[in-house]
Amino acid sequence: MTVALFTLGGTIAMAGAGTEQSGPGADQPGGTVVARLTGADLTAAVPGLDIPLDVHDTRAVPSADLTFRQLLDLVEQASRAVRAGARGVVVTQGTDTLEESAFLVDLVWPHPEPFVLTGAMRNPTLAGPDGPANLLAAARVAAADEARDLGALVVLNDEIHAARSVRKAHATSTAAFTSPDTGPLGHVIEGVPRVLTRPPRCTPLTPGPGAPARVALHTVTLDDDGHALTRLGDGDGVRGLVVAGFGVGHVPGELAPVLGGLAERMPVVLASRTGGGSVLRHTYGARGSETDLQRRGLINAGLLDPYKARVLLRLLLTTEGATTKDIAEEFARHA
Repeated sequence: MTVALFTLGGTIAMAGAGTEQSGPGADQPGGTVVARLTGADLTAAVPGLDIPLDVHDTRAVPSADLTFRQLLDLVEQASRAVRAGARGVVVTQGTDTLEESAFLVDLVWPHPEPFVLTGAMRNPTLAGPDGPANLLAAARVAAADEARDLGALVVLNDEIHAARSVRKAHATSTAAFTSPDTGPLGHVIEGVPRVLTRPPRCTPLTPGPGAPARVALHTVTLDDDGHALTRLGDGDGVRGLVVAGFGVGHVPGELAPVLGGLAERMPVVLASRTGGGSVLRHTYGARGSETDLQRRGLINAGLLDPYKARVLLRLLLTTEGATTKDIAEEFARHA
């Protein structure tokens, strides 16, 4: 059986000079690079590719331009490929939003077959591009029985990461992707995928018929009085807010009533801006603490970072009639 390969552009598919600048390493002497390589070009550059691939060139765009709708459409295309007999799926895309794409896919992917996302940090015009090695490793993971029932995975640098945990933690390094709270699920060793741990999965969500909701993200900073939030939702179409708080989920005391007022009008989710660790629930009790903010109606994001919390909240708000209580229950399951 084959593995279905869907290409979405990004650094892994960049070559040649152009005026468009995108992706790590794009600003090179002699001009920038643009997405020009097809799936056939990508696979031809992979030495030792021993997994049959059914190539689907979809859209060559920087990952910063990807949308929820495009990604959900891609999931449907990948589902059709699996129903037609593909043993797994590989998607190549830019790394800028790869962690968010992977988490969105993981939330809705209903199949046991692996859905593997990969990309590159060094484009093919540079010495030592990592795209071919990443594509080979991703294809082998997608074809591996060990990778079944793990949902969406991110494979780069011979590491296998769970979509829920992975983050891009460096702007240019080929080892940019890490899972701060868990470490990788496994590794590709001498070409063989080794899955070392199998975290439980949540039941896949079904996107509602509505358009993805507009959800704001506010990162709390020193001496933040929340002035930028006071008119949020007043005719701007914003239906939810994710707050990236300090540490374990704290904000300045002056900001707490502002957030509480917003939580009376829309779902407000409290995450941590730190990049690792969980928002706490009942350790601190001062004004602006996690306990105080939850009492004011904020929803605890737990271990979800602010970017993934925003993905989940947007997805949940596509369901017509979803209440804040419904959303809080889903966050409790995913946090």
